[in-house]
Amino acid sequence: MKEFEVMLAGNPNVGKSTVFNALTGLKQHTGNWTGKTVEGCEGSYLSKESRFNITDLPGTYSLSAFSEEEKVTQKALNKKQYDCTVIVADAGALERNLSLALEVLSIQKRAVLCLNLYDEALKKGFRIDENKLGEELGVPVVKCCAYKKHGINDLISVVSDVCESKSETNRYYHCFDALNDRGIFISKTAREIFTSCVSKTNSGKKSQRDLRIDSVLTSKATGIPIMILLCAILFWITAVGANFPSEWLSRLFEFIKSELVDLFSMLSVPQFVKGILIDGVYTTLSWVVAVMLPPMAIFFPLFALMEDSGYLPRIAFNLDRCFSKCGAHGKQSLCMMMGIGCNACGVTGCRIIESKKERLIALLTNNFMPCNGRLPILIALIMMYFAGNPFGILSSVKVTAILTLILIFCVVLTLLISKILSKALSGETCSGFALELPPYRKPQIIKTIVRSFLDKTLRVLIRAVAVAAPAGAIIWLCANIYIGDVSVLKHLTDFFDPLGRFLGLDGVIIMAFILGFPANETVIPIMLMAYCSKGVMTGFTDYDSLYSILTQNGWTLTTAVCMIIMTVAHFPCSTTCLTIKKETGSIKWTLLSMAVPTAAGIVLCGAVSHIMN
Repeated sequence: MKEFEVMLAGNPNVGKSTVFNALTGLKQHTGNWTGKTVEGCEGSYLSKESRFNITDLPGTYSLSAFSEEEKVTQKALNKKQYDCTVIVADAGALERNLSLALEVLSIQKRAVLCLNLYDEALKKGFRIDENKLGEELGVPVVKCCAYKKHGINDLISVVSDVCESKSETNRYYHCFDALNDRGIFISKTAREIFTSCVSKTNSGKKSQRDLRIDSVLTSKATGIPIMILLCAILFWITAVGANFPSEWLSRLFEFIKSELVDLFSMLSVPQFVKGILIDGVYTTLSWVVAVMLPPMAIFFPLFALMEDSGYLPRIAFNLDRCFSKCGAHGKQSLCMMMGIGCNACGVTGCRIIESKKERLIALLTNNFMPCNGRLPILIALIMMYFAGNPFGILSSVKVTAILTLILIFCVVLTLLISKILSKALSGETCSGFALELPPYRKPQIIKTIVRSFLDKTLRVLIRAVAVAAPAGAIIWLCANIYIGDVSVLKHLTDFFDPLGRFLGLDGVIIMAFILGFPANETVIPIMLMAYCSKGVMTGFTDYDSLYSILTQNGWTLTTAVCMIIMTVAHFPCSTTCLTIKKETGSIKWTLLSMAVPTAAGIVLCGAVSHIMN
């Protein structure tokens, strides 16, 4: 069987990932915002008894770009000649896309121009003569709408023909190499080709609609208030919707636990093995799943719908001025939004920031956004100390309002620390922020929800479970190994108690955060294990019982406030730390990413404790 190497290249936000999925049948995550793809994705498909190995490269506006993911594209295209390079272009923004197309054609002999999103171009009033465009470029041109899979078969056929026939070099191969002002000549050529091959039949109702919406959503007066309102609605749905399934899962896992205990007893399993497997590993895993799965299953799909609609880049646009004043990059706001779901994902997303200094600032501050593992802790604290009945309508509104205020506090803290880091870190000056605002699109609701659940929710959950399982065993050992008449866990909590008291907390809370390093979801169970002097992690049946346990162990309103601060301002979880190490390749920056939020939490907790007491 013959094998051919095919590359997908193009500007950001032109639907390359969607084309890739349509060709290969894989399910790479797609999103309606610039910089979504941060590394190449590989797949293959069969056609005409041949195998086509296809790579989806990160989007780039030119082959002289500077961000990490754009460098991936540059290196790949300059590395060798491929059997076919598919240049994916947004048919509704063809003039701008043609500049990159000409650059690619100047270094790749055999190519195909894929005019994606052609249906949207028609709605904007564009009419493209693809035959003439093909003659001008010297390559085949295929119109398609990848998310509807229109034109994909035509694209497969044309790619196959180009690979099989080893067609002649396109007319622009090496055309711009000898020119000095390469960009100027390419832009001029792109404009001439566009003018000769594209006509506009009307004003484009869709473009006018987008402009009207943007006049509200990106306005200086209404942009940020609407953003806060939408985030509040997102949190309200997540907080209210997660209550019941969390409770059901907790009951289910308790039932399974009782059955396992009976099974182990019937099999005469040694107490030590029973303890470490059931009271340690199983209890930890059940808590992680019961507490983490429902909020993620709600939050991630809703967040994906916002992303698919094209609203996320507007958030970056609204916050760009704030970040610029702090010496940071506007794209950092996109990484922050990703961090709300999972800080490890947010860290990976920092690749879209071109400047190394600004990228490091984003990496070091991403953990200030409360990830999905910390949201349940915040919700529990708000329920007990500020909101009352967790299932009441008024209570859910209070939870949403307070959670939104906490998120605003996290953004302000991120900006403040970014400002400090900008002054402290050496490096290049702040780079400009050129952000393409994609068109608003009707989200593919069912597909987006399903893919979000499979690609994000389950992936993050599996990663958390893999970390939580050994953590459960270690925690159980600490609680059940004694030195004298006191457990190792008790010795450790007593050691940290002076520091905890100074911060408005106690040694149990400090130790819970340390032992919760593998997974934040275990913080409250570890606290309850220590407070109740039990050798197993303890759950709670309702917020009233949890409140009673905490109050009996000296908790006050000051403790709750300081606990909220420490929850959003402490070292990243193990998964995020490993991701930072992978992204930076440096232990130094990984340790600093742990030190920065922890130092901020210590300072803030110390100040709040002193003021409130």
